Amino acid sequence: MKKFRGFTLAEVLITLAIIGIVAAITLPSLLVNVNEKAWDAQRKTLHARMAQAIGQMNTLGGYGTYTEDEEGTATVDTAAESFILDALSKVYKINNVCGPDKLSSCGVASKIATLDATSEINFPNKMSELNPVLLNGASTNVYEGEVLDTKAAAFETVNGESVAVFYNPLCGSDTTANHYVQNKMCINFIYDLNGAEGPNQIGKDVGFITAFYNKNPVVVAPMPYGADYTTAVPQYSESEGTIDAPVVCKMLAGDWRLPDKDEVASLFVNAPLINLNTSTSGVWSSSVVSLGASGVAWNQYVSNGSRFVLARSNNARVRCIRK
Repeated sequence: MKKFRGFTLAEVLITLAIIGIVAAITLPSLLVNVNEKAWDAQRKTLHARMAQAIGQMNTLGGYGTYTEDEEGTATVDTAAESFILDALSKVYKINNVCGPDKLSSCGVASKIATLDATSEINFPNKMSELNPVLLNGASTNVYEGEVLDTKAAAFETVNGESVAVFYNPLCGSDTTANHYVQNKMCINFIYDLNGAEGPNQIGKDVGFITAFYNKNPVVVAPMPYGADYTTAVPQYSESEGTIDAPVVCKMLAGDWRLPDKDEVASLFVNAPLINLNTSTSGVWSSSVVSLGASGVAWNQYVSNGSRFVLARSNNARVRCIRK
């Protein structure tokens, strides 16, 4: 007689249970990786499209009306909405525009998680809520413009992204060092790649794009690392055993690097969203004016927004980014 071999029902059930446990453990992480790769590609495409559109504009300043009463309260504020309707929509395909106090109608979430996911904050509705320091120091030691406390407007793209627009109609074009960057910021976009759908977290589906300078604008979209490198480091030093600022970023797994002077200015603009340390210590950029330990590079203060050149042998903080 032939004997037929096979699995018992108990063995089959145990095998299926093991497969189910392994799948339950591995699938979430696989889905997260897939989502993050998709978001990464989508945000790079959004940045490229936005930079191309802004590059077609003759000027970034001067759109809309902003007036205040004697107490400093805005009585008319059409700045951000006018910029979208009268400038951006001419060079960029937009599905829907939502004025101030109506951001949710364009899919903007009411709350977002910060970069380190340790806290949830209310979505900013105007410049002073985006970063209070934007309105401080902007009229001192600067050569052009100031910052108005304009309210944000929003729009939806044809690809389903929700984008809030923080617009400064008085932005200037001066690019030199040793003064504040507040008045150089013309537009700060906070985008959500999938609308109000979760996770609504900076660094995942939520990020920012910043346009500086009224004439010949520079458009940056830095993706910051989750935390500052808290140990003070020189931008360049010939001392043995010293970790230089660029090396700090190369030590991280992935394509992390030092931000240039405009990218680190964008980090300053969005400091509350990314938990950027607001101490008086500056943050190094990769933009070098002259080489060597005795040379100088651009440094960004987060506490007051000033940008200045500093000897590369000095110590400062580091926040790495990737593109």
